[in-house]
Amino acid sequence: MLCLYLEAPFAAFRTFTAGSFRPTAEFITPSAAYGLLLNLAGIDMREDDGCHPMTLIRSGLPKFRLALGARAFPLVHSLYQQLHNYPVGISSKERADDTKGAKYNIVPVRRAFLSGLKAYICVDGSPETEEQVRQGLRGRRPRAYGLPFLGDNNFLIDRLEPVDRLQEAFWFRPVPPSGGSLREHVTRLTVRIDRADMARTTSALFAPEQQPSADIPADAWVEVGY
Repeated sequence: MLCLYLEAPFAAFRTFTAGSFRPTAEFITPSAAYGLLLNLAGIDMREDDGCHPMTLIRSGLPKFRLALGARAFPLVHSLYQQLHNYPVGISSKERADDTKGAKYNIVPVRRAFLSGLKAYICVDGSPETEEQVRQGLRGRRPRAYGLPFLGDNNFLIDRLEPVDRLQEAFWFRPVPPSGGSLREHVTRLTVRIDRADMARTTSALFAPEQQPSADIPADAWVEVGY
């Protein structure tokens, strides 16, 4: 098992949404943690088949279990920004020449983000991937795609290091179908993303334990991989 401690001043873990409000999950998602780990390990997730407008996720990527714990709960904020995009249809097409190939449709949007992220990311079930992550943290793995970031490419990480001993944390567990009693910090976290078919993207409601613990609960582990 490998456990990493992560600190970042800002982060955003977005669902696939359209419109003027761009939300974020209230904690790092298993899918985002998976992508971060593969980035560290120097494993490229991308597959460009030349047919889709977005980069697909290739098959045959490592599979393992993840557990996520909060040393402190991040705060949720929002701000207004300009969103630059290529619209569907002919809206704003008269601006296309002026922007010289850049995205020419500009609209105001409200974007949510987190501050004060302090998290444990624990990996189990793939010794090879765990060793690749360790080597990547030492700068001994090839880097196929940029610096690690958390949701937006200007949300960089302050601290990311393996730990031998866990301190108490609030471990996130899937909410059972019965729901149980209502708790604070319940949030929907994306587990697996399918960019070719959104219907195959999986997510679940997660809730942290009510009391912090240095031991990872058995039901906090979730399967990830492709």
